[in-house]
Amino acid sequence: MDSVNIRGGIALQGQVGIQGSKNAVLPVLAATLLAEGTSVIQNCPRLADVYHMQTLLKSLGCSVTREKDRLKVNTDGMNGPRALSRDIPKEAVESMRSSIVLLGALVNRTGEVELAYPGGCVIGERPIDIHIEALKQLHVTFEEKSYGLHACTEGLKGAEIRLPFPSVGATENVLLAAAGADGTTILRGAAREPEIEVLCGFLNACGADITGGGSSTILIRGKRKLRGAEFAVPGDRIVAGTYLCACLAAGGEVLLTEAPAKQMGAVKKVVKAMGALWQETDRGLYIQRGEPLRSPGRLETAPYPGFPTDMQSLFLPVLALAEGSCLVEERIFENRFHIVPELRRMGAKIKQTDPKTVVTEGTKQLHGARVRARELRGGAALVIAGAAARGETIVDGCGYIERGYENICRDMRELGVRIYGV
Repeated sequence: MDSVNIRGGIALQGQVGIQGSKNAVLPVLAATLLAEGTSVIQNCPRLADVYHMQTLLKSLGCSVTREKDRLKVNTDGMNGPRALSRDIPKEAVESMRSSIVLLGALVNRTGEVELAYPGGCVIGERPIDIHIEALKQLHVTFEEKSYGLHACTEGLKGAEIRLPFPSVGATENVLLAAAGADGTTILRGAAREPEIEVLCGFLNACGADITGGGSSTILIRGKRKLRGAEFAVPGDRIVAGTYLCACLAAGGEVLLTEAPAKQMGAVKKVVKAMGALWQETDRGLYIQRGEPLRSPGRLETAPYPGFPTDMQSLFLPVLALAEGSCLVEERIFENRFHIVPELRRMGAKIKQTDPKTVVTEGTKQLHGARVRARELRGGAALVIAGAAARGETIVDGCGYIERGYENICRDMRELGVRIYGV
């Protein structure tokens, strides 16, 4: 899908099921490398990034098959004692940031790995120094090569590690490596995101001994023999937030089934501050836009349980239509306002004061325009803006959107949006 065509201006009405979490399933798939036999991952979304991870697993000798929303990974055929760059497709590694979690998994499973530097969206530098320094403390040695990184170990050993920043990826890499280390690892300053708790849950289901997942201190007792397990991935909190924002921007009421509402506390506070109804029911998360929609005044991203950086772009078109001004501060990534010029083309009043700060001023109506997605969440935000805008909006560059949404056009149509992909 290259482009999305939207005829907006209609209030949303209906319900949609929320797909499995992208940010949870990718490290879980990397973790299947540590388990003997077959792991079955339920509620596995059909996403470009998941397909890339399947390619990586197959290149390492794993058998990967899909049955509806279940992905089966068997590791019995993994290649040799080492994971080498010639075995791992460089283009698949460079296409997504999450490939970095293969580092901890493979150095655990094989003792040596060559890996191209990971890629992904252009939303900031996202250095991997934290990952490397943490893994060094587990007795992993690194060497920079022309193709990327060479990592090896003569034996992983437990350690007490303190992360200087609660990096999600670094926390995942430590978990994946330390699960096979000799002795106990204490990880302090760990990321607290729900996806970390999910990864710990899967590893424990496979036979690991990990406590504290979801807190800032995690205890990993290593050297456990892991076996394949059946495990269900929860709904995607960012996808749920996307359709929630579409309702806030365009108006109406929606029911989001399988939405992980308990993981969305910071978003809930903002939604209520804007005057909308947030109701958690047995059927799912019910959202109804209030009139008028009010600006919360200030929005600042922060590590979980703070307001998620992935939701910042999604809220910009909502804030552009809310009464009053809002100061938006991006504290996680330094390059996450690519969407601002595109929203301005649609009539949004947004002023960027520095690389990490914008100010929105509410306007009554956005108008359709031809705009371009430059990264995943910004692309979804332009779809939200198009749903709310009067007239026709065409969003180009939709390959980014497919990295995180199974079928955004199908889901938005379920909510009454006139939208189709081309």
